Amino acid sequence: MTTAILQSDPKANYLAHKPEIDEAIRRTLDSGWYILGNQVSEFEREFAGYLGARRCVGVANGTDALHLALRAVGVGAGDAVITVAHTAVATVAAIEMAEALPLLVDIDPATFTIRPDAVEDAIKNHPDRPRIKAILPVHLYGHPADMRAICDIASHYDLKVVEDCAQAHGATIHSMGGLKVGVFGDAAAFSFYPTKNLGALGDGGAVVTNDPEIAERVRLLREYGWRDRYVSDIAGFNSRLDELQAAVLRVKLKYLDEENARRRVISRIYDERLRTSSLRLPEQLNGVESVYHQYVARRDERDGLRERLREQGVGTLIHYPVPVHLQPAYQNRVPVHRGALPTTERAARQVLSLPMYPQLSDDQVERVCDLINGWRR
Repeated sequence: MTTAILQSDPKANYLAHKPEIDEAIRRTLDSGWYILGNQVSEFEREFAGYLGARRCVGVANGTDALHLALRAVGVGAGDAVITVAHTAVATVAAIEMAEALPLLVDIDPATFTIRPDAVEDAIKNHPDRPRIKAILPVHLYGHPADMRAICDIASHYDLKVVEDCAQAHGATIHSMGGLKVGVFGDAAAFSFYPTKNLGALGDGGAVVTNDPEIAERVRLLREYGWRDRYVSDIAGFNSRLDELQAAVLRVKLKYLDEENARRRVISRIYDERLRTSSLRLPEQLNGVESVYHQYVARRDERDGLRERLREQGVGTLIHYPVPVHLQPAYQNRVPVHRGALPTTERAARQVLSLPMYPQLSDDQVERVCDLINGWRR
């Protein structure tokens, strides 16, 4: 019987580094310090160094990272934040957690990331332009958004930029000095959910910034507003990166570039083997380096192919099947720029995420390609 091929496999990633991870966990348990100790502070230092950022603040998860980053840059009650509907719902949920209002714009059909011209159009035509305080671009599937254009718009209109880097650990924009995503805006949010390129063995997140004042505000917000223990300088929350997860992340950070490189090798096999298939393949724009958190192809009639792959033991997912503005919790409640997001809605009907994780073998990737190329319906 042929072994199933999963769409993602965090357990395989853990097993690849099991001896080091187990030893890091043992040392952490033996230390007797389990909340905001040396493992967190060292991970914060190492991850900031990896990205080329000045500050990193560990928090409980990626949604909290977005939420606290927004509050730390000054977004609050009644403000508007421009973002997209083709994203994990956490992006929009975090804006509402900050008591702000999401303003949704359409995406670029090639990269699935926010369209800068749609952002500027939304700013120019908003009935209460002063309420717009920030732009929240999502580096979706590991492909960087157009940060040069976004930052130019933000500078022109005096807006803050908070990058959603939950799927883009290590993605690089070579046309902007070879810098990694997370350092272009006022702040950036990362998720360390187990399936991420840099994933923990549970929840985790971080806010990254080059502004020491923003970093200090996030540090206060993540733990009740405490500067001195048990004394709240500001109203805060409870969102702390766990020591055990930080220990795991410190191990896995050492292998992030190597595993991202493997993801790019897998993507090139897909590109080559599927170029004559019925799928529209993902594009990587010149001047950027995607880290392929997902390999997302598209097809008008994807469901039959997805079922065929499932029957043959190949897992796929749809990221994301329902745009945020059409989900029951948000439909007819969250503003949509000019009332329509045609590219977003078309993408939701077409996208299909093929298996993608560093431990996939070439033979497994080839098998997926053979099944797709042999499907003729």
